[in-house]
Amino acid sequence: MAPPILAQKDKKLFADLLSQYENRQLSKGRKTADQILKKYPEHGETMCMKGLILVHLGQRDEGINLVKEGMRKDLSSHICWHVWALIQKSEHKYEDALKSYIQALKFDKDNFNILRDTAVLQTQTRQFEGLVETRHNLLRLRPYNRHHWVGLAVAYQLNGNLDEAKQVLEHIEGFLRNIGTSNVEFSELLMYHVRILEDMGDFQSAVDMLESHDRAKGGSVLDRMASTEMKARLLAKLKESDADDEKKTAWTERADATWRWLLSQNADGYEYYKGFLANQGIDLANVTDENREKALEMLRDYSNVQFATAPRRLALHVATGQEFQDLIKPYLTNGLTKGIPSLFADLKPLYNDSVKRQIIEDIVEELRATFATSTGDSVEPTTYLWALYLLAQHHSYLGRHKQALEILDIAIVHTPTLPELYMTRARALKRAGDPHGAARAMNDARLLDGQDRFINTKTGKYLLRAGMVNEADTIFSKFTRGGAPAGADLEEMQAMHYLVEQGDSYRRAGKLNLALKKYYVIQKVFESFREDQYEFHQYSVRKTILNVYTEMLKWEDNVRSHPGFIHAAVATVQIWVALYDDATLGPSLQPPETTGSDVSSKKAINKAKKAARKGQPEADGANSKKATAIQPEDRGLEPPRPRDDDPEGLKLVLAEDPLERADKYLTGLSELVPQNMDICFAIYDVAIRRKKYLQAVGMLTRAHSLDSEHPGLHSRIAHLRNTVSSLPEPIPAPVGPILAESIASLLPAEVSLELFNSQYLQKHSSSPMAIVAHAKVAQILKAPQDEVDSILFTVLKEPVQLDHEAAFAVLSYLKEMKSPRAEEFRIACNDRFELSTLFRSDEEIDALQKSFTESGESPADGEALETVI
Repeated sequence: MAPPILAQKDKKLFADLLSQYENRQLSKGRKTADQILKKYPEHGETMCMKGLILVHLGQRDEGINLVKEGMRKDLSSHICWHVWALIQKSEHKYEDALKSYIQALKFDKDNFNILRDTAVLQTQTRQFEGLVETRHNLLRLRPYNRHHWVGLAVAYQLNGNLDEAKQVLEHIEGFLRNIGTSNVEFSELLMYHVRILEDMGDFQSAVDMLESHDRAKGGSVLDRMASTEMKARLLAKLKESDADDEKKTAWTERADATWRWLLSQNADGYEYYKGFLANQGIDLANVTDENREKALEMLRDYSNVQFATAPRRLALHVATGQEFQDLIKPYLTNGLTKGIPSLFADLKPLYNDSVKRQIIEDIVEELRATFATSTGDSVEPTTYLWALYLLAQHHSYLGRHKQALEILDIAIVHTPTLPELYMTRARALKRAGDPHGAARAMNDARLLDGQDRFINTKTGKYLLRAGMVNEADTIFSKFTRGGAPAGADLEEMQAMHYLVEQGDSYRRAGKLNLALKKYYVIQKVFESFREDQYEFHQYSVRKTILNVYTEMLKWEDNVRSHPGFIHAAVATVQIWVALYDDATLGPSLQPPETTGSDVSSKKAINKAKKAARKGQPEADGANSKKATAIQPEDRGLEPPRPRDDDPEGLKLVLAEDPLERADKYLTGLSELVPQNMDICFAIYDVAIRRKKYLQAVGMLTRAHSLDSEHPGLHSRIAHLRNTVSSLPEPIPAPVGPILAESIASLLPAEVSLELFNSQYLQKHSSSPMAIVAHAKVAQILKAPQDEVDSILFTVLKEPVQLDHEAAFAVLSYLKEMKSPRAEEFRIACNDRFELSTLFRSDEEIDALQKSFTESGESPADGEALETVI
């Protein structure tokens, strides 16, 4: 049935309706729509416009239903499709909204507003080929607007058509030649043009363009530092690409002058020194004996510049032997005399060289002895203190925890009011495997400077690692807005350190429901990053902020490779796999956690499920409150924030599709992070359970290329072979033969699993995690429990290099198997690792947490803080 045709008078009324909506006269618009619909109740365009107005007025469900009904009445109207696209876009369904805009363009191909929104959505969804066409249409409609020319150039660049982008930019600059020399947008456009030339490999033209527009010569490029940095980089590329020795010499001289100018502006610019030396053929990452003296001489020239510490520090990296010793001693003496807290962090990269590391230790010990025995005014007492501080950091970093703690005790007796000493003590205890002592030491530091947000944040982080979530939230709440609960405020602030640590804390405590909730919040944070870029697609083109904008797009494309997201993804998958295995396949192949309590045991899983079924949350304090959304008065088209009907993750942990949820979380990560073993293992663990055997073997093949001897890979190869060989029927062609060939490339068919397992142990007999992998394969081969236990207990013998983290991994695996010898192993480790509290009994750990709570901060401290804030 054809849509009704409005009379001329009613067409004028409908035009008024569109105008009223555009001018945000929503109440008037609603009345006008009702007036039209009273006469034409089947008019789809009016129904859609009224529905759109209702959404703006807060009647979202009613409005969307009316829009859908209006579309059914008139599917050939660009207005109906445009309205529906606006609704979809407001819900962040960008791909669906783009489809609706394309449908609208079929019926009105020259609608400027629709074309503009289509271009933005094509950029958002990275459909660059279509973007070029859309930008051409916009330019055809508004050829005298330079922003549409700029938009076309950007579209060409994003689509990889650099020659076309260059031609468009030349055309723009042609009609902007008389714009003046102080126009910021024109300056940015020129810099963007230079970047295009660089990407094309036309370095000569890029350099010429920079020089012709040099600000020092009255040119139009306003950011002289940025343009000079770009020029230096281009000259280096020119030198590398030119085979003519005479020209190379000329490029080198010009680049040398450019780097020297940059160093005259910032004598502490590390990257400038790297470029300056690289121009002379000296790679700071790989200094050779032939060019070492030349590099030191060049750095020595700049060491005389007042306040320039960068050349002195870089000289330490370059120098060796006696020369290093001669340079490091005054550097250390100066740092200790000035009391620079970050001195160790500055020196830490030198520790990759064991000789330099020993020289630093010897000199600091010598200085410590000298400062300790000095009298009079020649040496300040604080110099001795900072020497102790540096030495404690040195020993802690090298794993000498007892020595570090003994030195810190001396330093604290000397000056008990320096927060850095307690913070270093906390770090040493953390490395020694005592999260509870570390939390107490960090809290001692906090009490010395209660208004320092950094120390408060570190204290909260250490409390979370010690399993004291309520106490951590109390600390974090001191800096939330209006005293709001820490959980809600820090989630809104997208505080990644908090979300990751709290998720891990819940997971270690066996509260898998709450852990999943936190990890999914991290996923939402990264989804919001994707959504936040939407507003910049039009703004950046209009303001000609093009280099930064295109870099942002590249960053957005790779944002999920962030370590925080990868950590959350892997942890989420491990929980989902553990939940799935609990109901179906038996023990998980996931390696146990190295800190906290037993998280992958059936006991923890069953406890979470039991709480979920009863509907009794295991939340802590403030986190048990349901979040409520605050609705702005003018809601616009944005949907209201959905109310969380599962604040404790109870429904989440009982989901019937754990593997599908895990697979969805991992989508695209194998392409974004192809060199990450944890991602390979996570994808394998999901794929093998979903019977996606080719995907599973593909991940193990990739992991094998990264580290063929990894313990996790060893157990999974055996698991894959055993799983496939145990299938009731062989997998048919073409998958079966390909799978068999791929498995054989990892483990030859003639090698039995028993031989494969024994050979691996022989090669890695001193590695505790290799022994754990050997035990897992033995369990796959149905070895008796006592035999698996005996294998795991060999980690306590020589020559196995056992640390507290590996020992805790073994203990976790023994608990996961419900081994009767788990307690015996715990006691042995508790005796062996004196400083660690990881192997204390549950009662002892409860007592440690209780003692911290009872001796925590005084109310006066909290009140004083809130007053200051």
